[in-house]
Amino acid sequence: REAIEQAIDAIGGAHRYVTRGGMVTIKPNLNTADPYPASSDPEFIRALGQVLLDGGAAKLRIVESSMFGVKTRKVARKTGILDVARDLGAEIVFLDEDQWVPVTIPNGQYMKQAHVGKALLESKNLVLAPCLKTHRYARFTATMKLFVGAIRTRDRLKMHARRLEVKIPEVASLFRPSLVVMDARRVFVTGGPFHGQVESPDLIIVGTDMLAVDVVAVRLLQSYKAENRLDMPVWNLPQIRHGAEIGLGVSRDDQIQVIDID
Repeated sequence: REAIEQAIDAIGGAHRYVTRGGMVTIKPNLNTADPYPASSDPEFIRALGQVLLDGGAAKLRIVESSMFGVKTRKVARKTGILDVARDLGAEIVFLDEDQWVPVTIPNGQYMKQAHVGKALLESKNLVLAPCLKTHRYARFTATMKLFVGAIRTRDRLKMHARRLEVKIPEVASLFRPSLVVMDARRVFVTGGPFHGQVESPDLIIVGTDMLAVDVVAVRLLQSYKAENRLDMPVWNLPQIRHGAEIGLGVSRDDQIQVIDID
């Protein structure tokens, strides 16, 4: 918890990103019940929730939808997120049991429409809590790819069928998170999303710009020089490149300020 608090304090403190007295939505990664870093560490989500409550949130909501063919409620129970939600007094919404809203994606060139989870779409104060790992189809999972879990299963299948990497930032462009708090204490540098070679950078990456966070995160993965598909300049990776093209966030290195905390 102290590390999360220090990281957020470095960019202004939780109170700056929390609507005092309001509801804060946390979007974790519960793709499957595979252990962290395949999915979110429940103790990390617990600590993040406590920091947000201390920062002024009156209520927390945890919102997620697991991969196609998997019941999110079952994943939440197996990973311990259900217990965390109970202990935090948080509401938990399983999008696969909730309402899907058809939306047009304004920045959609490759994916023009999708059905999006209502609870996530209507969130006014959204905090993302991604894991960091390589991915066999998308090259990497970081912040932007967290929103694959925001859309209906049928749309996800279409998304994965062709041009997955450029569709990811298009779906992410539907959202404007208040804060990203990435758990990069342990990461996959090969394989993914279910298992892979684990390294332990022991880092938490915090920011407000999804692209900036993902650029820093991918460079961290690249630093291990493992056998993966990240062997190119970070701005050439399709997720990053297309995210910059559609104006999702920063578009060059000199727009990113990195503050290192020992």
